[in-house]
Amino acid sequence: MRRLFVGLTAVSVLVVATACGSSGSGGPDGTGSSGGLTTVKVGLIPIVDVAPLYLGRQKGFFEKHGLKLSLSNAQGGAAIVPGVTAGQFQFGFSNTTSLMIAQSHNVPVRAVANGIASTGEQGKDFGAITVKGDSPVRSPKELEGKKVAINTLKNINETAVRASVRKAGGDPDQVDFVELAFDQMPAALDGGRIDAAMAVEPALATIKNQGGREIASAMVDIAPKLTVALYFTSTRYAQQNPDVVKRFQEATAESLAYADSHPDEVRAVVTSYTKIPPEVLAKVTLPKWPAEPNRSSIEALARLGEADGLFKQAPDLDALLP
Repeated sequence: MRRLFVGLTAVSVLVVATACGSSGSGGPDGTGSSGGLTTVKVGLIPIVDVAPLYLGRQKGFFEKHGLKLSLSNAQGGAAIVPGVTAGQFQFGFSNTTSLMIAQSHNVPVRAVANGIASTGEQGKDFGAITVKGDSPVRSPKELEGKKVAINTLKNINETAVRASVRKAGGDPDQVDFVELAFDQMPAALDGGRIDAAMAVEPALATIKNQGGREIASAMVDIAPKLTVALYFTSTRYAQQNPDVVKRFQEATAESLAYADSHPDEVRAVVTSYTKIPPEVLAKVTLPKWPAEPNRSSIEALARLGEADGLFKQAPDLDALLP
C-alpha cells in the first residue's frame, strides 16, 4: 500500500506523466510564454477547493498579471509536491500537512499563497466523516475496528479523523484506514465496501444525496477555521523567478477574494472540471477562501502531525509559510 513520500522518485515519474500535454515550453525552469504571457503549469486536485483558480483564469485575473495558467489534475497533494520540486509544475495546490511533511524531509518547498480554510462550523463544513444512512455508527468513537476511507494515508485527512476519534473518547489506533480517491468514496460507501469516509466536496454532497450522513466535521475538530491547503512552489523556482511568483500571488489573491464573494459563480465553474450533477452541486458546502493563512491553526495541525509521527523532524513554519 502506498505510503506518503515512500518512493518519491516513482511518484515524481507518475506526476511527470500526468503533466505531459500541458501547454507551455521554453526555459530551463519549465515556464513558457504565449502571446506575451508567461505560461505556468499548476498541479491541482479536482475538488471544489481549487475553484478560485479556474474562476480567476476565466475572469482574466491571471492574464491581467501577465500569466497564462496550464492546469493539471492529480489525486492529492502528496503527488503534486514531487511534481513541483521536479519542475513539472511551477506551482501546486497541496494540503498543509503534505507541505509540512515535505519540508520535514528536506524537500525544498515554499508556500506562496493561501488555499482554503474550514468554515469552522460543526455540521456545516466542506469536509466531514460520513457513513451510510442506515449505519449503526453515530459517533467517531464507534469507528474503532471499522474501515474508514481517506484520500491519502498518513496525511491531513487521517489526522482529522484521528482528532475526531480522540475527541469522542475513542482510540484512533484502532481505526482501519484505507486509501481511496475522493470521487470513489460515494460508491464504495453505498456499496458497503467501507464503513465510513472522510469526504470533501463534491464527494460529500454526493454521499448526502445518496442518503449518507455526517457524524463529525473532522477539520473543525483540529482547529477553528483551519487552514487546510496552500498554493506553493519550489524554493529554487521562487529564488530564480521572484517576479512570476509575485504575479501569481497577486492574481491568486484576487481570485480568492472573488470566489469568496461570488458563490454562485464558484458553483458554476466547478462544473467545468468535475462531473458533479447540478442537483448535487446546489447542495455543496463551500469552503472559505481567506486572504491569509491562519497561523495558529497550522500550529495545531503540526502538533497533531508530530503526535501521529508524520514528520521526520518538526517543520519550520517560518520558512514554509508566506
